[in-house]
Amino acid sequence: MRSQRDKYPIRLLCRVAMVSPSGFYSWLKAPEDALMSRSESLRKAIRFYHQRSSGVYGYRKIHKDIIEETTLRCCRETVRRAMKSDGLRSKVTRKHRYPANIEQIPRAAPNVLARDFTAATPDQKWTADITYLWTNEGWLYLAVVLDLFSRRVVGWAMSERADAHLACQALEAAIQLRRPGLGLLHHSDQGCQYTSGAFSAVLDQYGIVCSMSRRGNCWDNAVTESFFSKLKREWVRGKRYRTRNDARQDIFLYLEAFYNRKRRHAFLGYQSPEAFEQLFYQAKQKQAA
Repeated sequence: MRSQRDKYPIRLLCRVAMVSPSGFYSWLKAPEDALMSRSESLRKAIRFYHQRSSGVYGYRKIHKDIIEETTLRCCRETVRRAMKSDGLRSKVTRKHRYPANIEQIPRAAPNVLARDFTAATPDQKWTADITYLWTNEGWLYLAVVLDLFSRRVVGWAMSERADAHLACQALEAAIQLRRPGLGLLHHSDQGCQYTSGAFSAVLDQYGIVCSMSRRGNCWDNAVTESFFSKLKREWVRGKRYRTRNDARQDIFLYLEAFYNRKRRHAFLGYQSPEAFEQLFYQAKQKQAA
């Protein structure tokens, strides 16, 4: 403002900068050391409120904290510039979008599952989806396959790329582990990974029936969405992964050591997925005997 005051009216400059004319003139009259002290106080306050929010807040919310909780007075733009200068930013990014292959021909399937999330036996209905986890090295993508009978994670894969290969890896891991019979129903969303030719080929190879959610309707795949919510709320929240390998090891512990084998599930009568399946097979053996 000081450099532009000869070109534009002071009131106009103050309106743009969201400061009062009296505040601007007071700033002009202030000694240089006082200005430096105020600037440092403001930077300390910005760092404090950014850290207090665990890096979640951007400049708008930090400005609000400063105005309401301190005697410092500044405009949003000042806070934004100071944060940029100090390398501070909100860790909350805009809605994540998976990279898509624009040359791919979508192969969407009807919603055969139709929100019937029950199954009478294991390996009758599977659901699948992909989520993402942040590490200091970048995104790590996790693809899972759930059995609706026991809510067990029967297949999973992790990669730094959210492509069809990742979805295929998770499905093939589930197939190798469970050896399902023909007619298994596989349900997913209409993501490019699941509408790809490569994924369709795996389904066809093993005689698996394909079902997909309606476009933009997350409730059609609610069980898998709920699983990802549990993973992030119970296990990932508050953690900062230094490398993708650190994240892989930690997620493996959740999937195989905790969720499948120990975590009590309300839908299963507060049994773990593994215990629920064991009871099913034990009862089946008794019936056969």
